[in-house]
Amino acid sequence: MAQITRPGGPARRPGYNGFAMAGLKGKKIAILAENLYQEMEIWYPYFRFQEAGAEVVVLGPKGGELRTSKLGYPVRCDKSWDEVSAADFDGLVVPGGYAPDLIRRYPNAVKLVRDMDAQGKLVAAICHGAWVLCSAGILRGRRATCFFAVKDDVVNAGAQYEDQEVIVDRNLVTSRKPEDLPAFCRAAIEVLQPVTAAAG
Repeated sequence: MAQITRPGGPARRPGYNGFAMAGLKGKKIAILAENLYQEMEIWYPYFRFQEAGAEVVVLGPKGGELRTSKLGYPVRCDKSWDEVSAADFDGLVVPGGYAPDLIRRYPNAVKLVRDMDAQGKLVAAICHGAWVLCSAGILRGRRATCFFAVKDDVVNAGAQYEDQEVIVDRNLVTSRKPEDLPAFCRAAIEVLQPVTAAAG
């Protein structure tokens, strides 16, 4: 791969914040979707992981159906979480908004999150997405963060809450709000592909 020489600095491979653009090539990432999702918390990771080379699949109650955001912006579900398993993916993202309160009502969506965690694969949740982690029963003894309004839920689920832009506990990545998305996605990429930074 060609290198870029920066004035006064070392040569680096093309990438974003040191990450190779195709660092996730061959990886497959699921994003869970339901109505009232937070716009940026689906679309920012969707395009960021694609940019890094991953295949991104939107999962919802039924494949081919649209789900609308808090402001009405639509996303089309590629497949239903009823027709996939943790073996199909390398990572999973749970966005925020009010969608998580709907997502956690689907047993197969919750099971997918639980199975992904059990297999040590990336489970990343931002904002109210932590509600789904609570329902999946994967927070006990883990470090995590979330939107401040659901802190009590996370603590009651057994997590050690920390007010930070991103918390990484092994395969679990959590963040608080849309402003944390850059750190959230960087951390998720590091979990998916630990050796992606190019040597200076």
